Amino acid sequence: MQNWIFDMRSRTFVLLTGAFFLVSGLVYFDVTAPLDYSAVLLASENVGNPGVDLFMQIITESGDTFYMLGFGILMLIIKKTRRIGITLMILIVISTLVTGYVKCGVDRDRPPFEYEGASFPVTLSRDTFALFCEGGFVASYPSGHAARTMIFAIILGFALSGRFPRGAYLMFLYPALMSVSRIYVLQHYPMDIVGGVILGVMLSGVLAKRTKLHRIFGRSVT
Repeated sequence: MQNWIFDMRSRTFVLLTGAFFLVSGLVYFDVTAPLDYSAVLLASENVGNPGVDLFMQIITESGDTFYMLGFGILMLIIKKTRRIGITLMILIVISTLVTGYVKCGVDRDRPPFEYEGASFPVTLSRDTFALFCEGGFVASYPSGHAARTMIFAIILGFALSGRFPRGAYLMFLYPALMSVSRIYVLQHYPMDIVGGVILGVMLSGVLAKRTKLHRIFGRSVT
């Protein structure tokens, strides 16, 4: 997974930045609104299975900032995974703040649907933090959960790729499930997820390069 780690002068970073601005522009000018609305409407009509509802809530709540930071702290305590923990914690904080400010700028409302499936035992989190901008809390684009879980998959996948080159890619099942869950629980539109995923890849690739995450392998990465 070496190609997932890059610096700001790389072609990968430039392309990802361009893609993020393109998606953000499409959302800001409501170009994708009909498709997004149709997808969330379909989700709202297919909730109500208690088992599926509970599973989706567990997945979506696992992407909360609190739990992610807790995992990062655990990695930080263990000496062999300390570099992974530091990288994860910095990325979780940065991604939460960045998504918060972008939400303030794009100012897209969350889906206007009331969840009518099986009752959830806890309130769904909307963790968004942007100083001097309260509106980001109720805004939809981009998804902070999608960004954080993509970061999680890339950093942990990269760490595992030394011993499990192919198996490491199974980590991407997590952001995939998270993406589905955020739409299922009517918190985000599909394009919110796309924007969050792109942002997560951008941030994790650059910061992992800065923190020299490759040193966990005892070798350098070109």
